[in-house]
Amino acid sequence: MAQKILLVEDDPCFGSVLKSYLELSDYEVTLCVNGNEGLETFRKDKFDICLLDVMMPEMDGFTLGKKIREINTSVPFVYITAKNLKEDVKLGYEIGADDYIVKPFDSEVLILKIKAILSRSKHEEVEQPKPKLIHIGQYEFNTELRVISKNDEQIKLTPKEARLLEMLYNYRDGLLPREKALTEIWGTNDYFTARSMDVYVTKLRKYFKDDENINIENVHGSGFRLVINE
Repeated sequence: MAQKILLVEDDPCFGSVLKSYLELSDYEVTLCVNGNEGLETFRKDKFDICLLDVMMPEMDGFTLGKKIREINTSVPFVYITAKNLKEDVKLGYEIGADDYIVKPFDSEVLILKIKAILSRSKHEEVEQPKPKLIHIGQYEFNTELRVISKNDEQIKLTPKEARLLEMLYNYRDGLLPREKALTEIWGTNDYFTARSMDVYVTKLRKYFKDDENINIENVHGSGFRLVINE
């Protein structure tokens, strides 16, 4: 069965050409021309990956990405945009995007990115980790349910957040090399994925901000350390 792509692109010419190219690569593609249509389509069907334009009428790609994440915490999505601003890239990863590709781009590169993301996503779905509870300061981390909890408070993590936290814990008080985390979680080590990981580390820090005994340190140029003061 062909893997399903939701393509949300307001330029009808570019969207049609990209849809045809993706279909030639054996994907089943649904094209929507604005954010509202994309959201309604996502709610009605199941997709393996979403490709979202950023600048769109009615609902921009960032807003659409946030709403998709509210509905589904694990479906991968990639932003396609003509803008290469650092702030936009950072915002895209904060929302939960898996990648960010700037127009004009090599269509073959996009296909390779899609294949890599879908391969990692499939691995995350089929992998069945044993139930495991990890105590991090005042918090309990359930690696199977991807939940950190403290008293009655619970925070549901995305697959990448959970995997990064588990790796940090396994390397606690030592150094988690940046390259190792990028390769194992994102499948590649480049500028955009490195910025994505920085965003995820920042989010993890916020989750533990109420416990002053927990600190995720940035070792410049090398990696990260999870320090837990007992």
